[in-house]
Amino acid sequence: MLSGEKMNHRHLNNQDLSGDYYTCPMHPEIKKENPGKCPKCGGMDLVKKSDMESGHAEHDHASMMASPEAAADFLKRFFIVTALLVPLAIFSEPAVKFLGMPDFALRAYLEFGIATIIFYFGLVFFQHAKMEIQMKQYGMMTLVSLAVGSGYLFSAAATFLPQIEMEFYLEIATLIWVLLFGHFLEAKSSTAAGDALQEVAKLLPKEAHLKTKNGVKEVDLTTLKEGDIVLVKPGEKVPADGEILKGEGNFNESHITGESKPVEKNMGAQVVAGAISIDGSVEVKLLRVGESSTIGQIQNLISQAKQTKPSAQRLADRAAKWLTFAALSVAILTLLIWSLVLGETVVFAATLAITVLVIACPHALGLAIPTVSTIATRLAVKNGVFIKDMGKIEVVRNTDYVVFDKTGTLTKGEFGVSGITTFSGNEKNLLQIAGAIESHSSHVIGMAIVDHLKEEKISFSEASKIKNHAGKGMSGTYATTKYFLGNKRLMEERNVWTDQVETVLDDLSEEGKTPVFVATDKEILGVISLSDQVKAESKQAVNELHQLGIKVAMLTGDTKASAQSIARQLGIDTVFAEVLPEDKYKHIQELQDKGNVVLMAGDGVNDAPALTQANAGVAIGAGTDVAAEAGDIILTQSNPQHIVRLIILSRKVYSKMLQNLWWALGYNILAIPAAAGLFIPFGFRLSPAVGALLMSMSSVIVVINAMTLRKAKLEVH
Repeated sequence: MLSGEKMNHRHLNNQDLSGDYYTCPMHPEIKKENPGKCPKCGGMDLVKKSDMESGHAEHDHASMMASPEAAADFLKRFFIVTALLVPLAIFSEPAVKFLGMPDFALRAYLEFGIATIIFYFGLVFFQHAKMEIQMKQYGMMTLVSLAVGSGYLFSAAATFLPQIEMEFYLEIATLIWVLLFGHFLEAKSSTAAGDALQEVAKLLPKEAHLKTKNGVKEVDLTTLKEGDIVLVKPGEKVPADGEILKGEGNFNESHITGESKPVEKNMGAQVVAGAISIDGSVEVKLLRVGESSTIGQIQNLISQAKQTKPSAQRLADRAAKWLTFAALSVAILTLLIWSLVLGETVVFAATLAITVLVIACPHALGLAIPTVSTIATRLAVKNGVFIKDMGKIEVVRNTDYVVFDKTGTLTKGEFGVSGITTFSGNEKNLLQIAGAIESHSSHVIGMAIVDHLKEEKISFSEASKIKNHAGKGMSGTYATTKYFLGNKRLMEERNVWTDQVETVLDDLSEEGKTPVFVATDKEILGVISLSDQVKAESKQAVNELHQLGIKVAMLTGDTKASAQSIARQLGIDTVFAEVLPEDKYKHIQELQDKGNVVLMAGDGVNDAPALTQANAGVAIGAGTDVAAEAGDIILTQSNPQHIVRLIILSRKVYSKMLQNLWWALGYNILAIPAAAGLFIPFGFRLSPAVGALLMSMSSVIVVINAMTLRKAKLEVH
């Protein structure tokens, strides 16, 4: 068994590839013919060896951090270093003098031992730095490693060489401690991204009723193939895309299309995978199974969109890249000028050079982004927003277009009575008749009518002799009179259809409303129209977005007439109507191709590819899980006004990030020349102890500045 495992491991990690191949910067022994994820890192993308050697491959710092294991590892290291930092501080020379403790011979060696253990737990930064150097993407980890490594080695030399009277153990240990915690915060926020593909898979049934020569048998979905005939009973999901051969009924496709209106399906009609049969038993011939089905296509689109998704800029790493070169250059110049030009001892010059690296090490730069991110996340949640990827802040603040999915985002995603037209009698009587008969129905339309009566506090008597007319409506007796409720087909069967009613139907169709006709044997008494209800907050949200200089688009599978009706109500700029589920992301691309930064907000499963394609995807909390998984940001409440708050928050947060970066860099601009001894001719020399204090003060200023975000008001002025 052991030998088999070794053979398998060798086959996995070291394919016999003579030319170019894909490898992991952190684990160069991994060799793959095709791109993918490193089997050891789990999260890091494999890159071409030639790209890595030429420096064309990008530093995939975010992928390294995007795992629960990374967060747990940094936190464990942080706690261990915290425990070791206390005795190291007590044994340091300044602490011994301050506490009035007698110095002892082994103190320096105890410091060396404790600092060495702390240094060991900081080696994770050297692994990251190695990757940066290999990819020629020099950044914060390179600088951290230079400072930690040089400071530790210099201090270790000072322990064993008495002529070197300077050590940096406490400064180096503190640096490791702060950066471990900062990276824990970063890794923790990165793990919020989930697997949208698994959520899509949950929409399908686990088994199907396959029709065979010997009857119907239960089979696993993976065994189905094109041409199979399956039975779908009321309340069950369609296992794959197909055509109805026998039976009829209403299907709920809201999990797939995001549209709340049930769709009537008869023999010959197409049904999509995941659609739920509400009231009919049908036989379906499968036309597209597996990856070629609607669900399979959505899964593929999510994967494709993730690959083309633009990555957020890492401001701190960019600043650290230039700081790395500046600090290293100044340190080398300091060593050479003081020792060779000014004639000072090598020890004196090296002390100044190491001081430059230690002081330049980005304590504040390491905290500049995580502290703002942490406080911003708390503020966001209080305002109904959960940001999974803080890197999207810069994208959100530059938004040109907000694209809303209509159903469940701008509208409630549920049917409601939106109008009543009477041809005979009064509205109250019409509603009482409808309520009495529809109270015996479990159909979405019937329940909406009954709910409306409850809201209006209209009571009704019991109806009798209830009969369901499949695909057409219902009939029943109310107050000794027989009534018929349903669609045009039922009215035509009863020979009560008129040109006047046809005109009303045309008007309702243009508005995208669903009619329920109420009739006796002799005439149509009236029509109750139903439609998806617009949320009260939607109009204000659109107006506030316009005030922020942002255009608004609506994306829906509804008819153009229905979509335009809602767009006029809300003042929406652009409408994409009659959009197929698998094509929604294409309209996001269309806006992006025109140079727009697009933020997409949606809640349906079919929205997941569009959410992923958008520069930033916002998933409505009340929507399906897959949309939430695909979104970069989640609205914990189904309120479109929270999009406005998100954009205002992003602008305030980005401003704080820039302020913090300037504070952190400003400290270095002043401290590095001082550490290099530039002011020594004027009688001022910056000692490592004072440098460490300045470093701490810079960090404190960054944290205090970030905390001012807690009082920010997310309102349009």
